[in-house]
Amino acid sequence: MTFTEIFRRPIEQQLSTALDFLRQMVEINSWTRNSSGVNQLARFTAQVFAPLGFTAEFVQSADPGQGQHLFLIRNGSGDGQTVGLISHLDTVFPPEEEYRNNFKWQVEGQHIYGPGTEDIKGGTALLWLMLSNLKEGVPHLFDQTRWVICLNAAEEELSSEFGPLSLIRLGSKARAALVFEAEGRREGVSRLVRARKGRGTFRIEALGRSAHAGVDHHRGANAIAQLAHSVLQAEAFTDPSKQLTVNVRRIEGGGGLNRVPHQAIADGEFRVFDSAYYAKARASLLNLSGPGQILSAADGFHCQLNVQIIGETAPWPPNAATDDLLNHWIATGSELGLKIEGEERGGLSDGNHLWAALPTLDGLVPAGGNSHCSERTVDGSKLPEFVDASSFAPKALLNSMALLRLLQPC
Repeated sequence: MTFTEIFRRPIEQQLSTALDFLRQMVEINSWTRNSSGVNQLARFTAQVFAPLGFTAEFVQSADPGQGQHLFLIRNGSGDGQTVGLISHLDTVFPPEEEYRNNFKWQVEGQHIYGPGTEDIKGGTALLWLMLSNLKEGVPHLFDQTRWVICLNAAEEELSSEFGPLSLIRLGSKARAALVFEAEGRREGVSRLVRARKGRGTFRIEALGRSAHAGVDHHRGANAIAQLAHSVLQAEAFTDPSKQLTVNVRRIEGGGGLNRVPHQAIADGEFRVFDSAYYAKARASLLNLSGPGQILSAADGFHCQLNVQIIGETAPWPPNAATDDLLNHWIATGSELGLKIEGEERGGLSDGNHLWAALPTLDGLVPAGGNSHCSERTVDGSKLPEFVDASSFAPKALLNSMALLRLLQPC
């Protein structure tokens, strides 16, 4: 009997249990700022994995408004290798949004709709299915391997502490960090993530001079007018040839209609794959600081600009260690008649915080779509997040076989 045949049987036997676990997870609201819901999901997840031999560790987020990170560890026997399995607990949907849009667990054919079905509770359910499969199919390998499951309480808010916390528990010699975020799809091809853009968030503050808008307009230096210039300058740094984007998302400033505004603020972000281009974009934005173009007609008083970098997530560029992992999945897919390829993705994940320390591969969850969307329209032009139930078994088989190839090379 081949390993493929050995693995298929437990997957088929355990699939309905995995989907029931997913249903129970989806029914727990775990919006990032619903810390009690996130913690409830963490406790439930720990209970689900306990029969497989995992011990739970709960670590409170540094932000008191967030929940507890969860680390599930099963130590291996002997000198087995360590494998990191990365997911997260939180979703982007507040309870009132779920209620308003009647967004809940709904099965329609092979599509299962509901908050987190794809991003990322479906990934956690697949993790359980995969590990249960390995435990039954290759018990010696399962027992030898040290498995570390890391679940972020605040991935949707880009928790900066989670990466270091995970690396402490994974150790520097872990064989892989496998991230169970959404896969990409292209004409029947499963696309695993081999690189992600980095992101910097910034704030532009324009400081002008107030004046009476009717009597002393000429003495004023309009901060909003200055900010308008600066926003256009910032957006102009976007360069498709470098896959660099700059996006200003929010502007505020001013007061009464009879006042020349003295302050205005814009918040935004920039993203790019290449570390050198990231550094250049960062420097270009910071260089906007200083005297602006808008000045008082009365005495030449200039508006001033202050630019700050608020937060940073470094790029995850293409690299040999990730591509080595990807090749195991591509080769396994070929054996199973599945088309697998890598892609570079503009969105961020916990992989951004891990790839430089450990070989990291992303996009390992079942197929689905419409992540972060809760709306449904009668004409079907808007559909909420869903996962394809029929994709669980093939993806669990692929991941199990690829891990076997990785940990037991011929």
